[in-house]
Amino acid sequence: MTSFLQLSTAAIDFLATNQDKKIVFTNGCFDLVHLGHLEYLAEARALGDLLFLGLNSDRSVQELKGSDRPIIGQLDRKAFLEHLRVVDFVEIFDEPTPLRLINDVSPEVLVKGGDWGVKQIVGHEIVIAAGGEVRSLSFKDSYSTTSLIEKMQGKS
Repeated sequence: MTSFLQLSTAAIDFLATNQDKKIVFTNGCFDLVHLGHLEYLAEARALGDLLFLGLNSDRSVQELKGSDRPIIGQLDRKAFLEHLRVVDFVEIFDEPTPLRLINDVSPEVLVKGGDWGVKQIVGHEIVIAAGGEVRSLSFKDSYSTTSLIEKMQGKS
């Protein structure tokens, strides 16, 4: 049974009012959102009724990407993503992985970009055990936040 003790009140309300909907879950840093992100999010959203996005906190982005990241703070990244029509809800998480969040949300579909194999996707066991689906979506090679940062710094 899901306890929801870690979810925000807004997330609990969102899930409670959308119990009859097919929820797709994805997560990431989404620092310097680019066309590759937008296409990925649209593809993810098309797999269900609603897209629930787990957003890495500033602290977790630093742990994953280095002390010079994120470029854009978590509240600004969250606000930007919330304004996208394909994103229905954004929840910031502070842990190294979104495992707790996936467990609490109990999505019918779990997705990541094509640079992740299905068995590498955190939470795949939880979703599959509940009868859900895990997908690795196409990866847009020509788009990368790291490449954008390097280009802005004159490194590429």
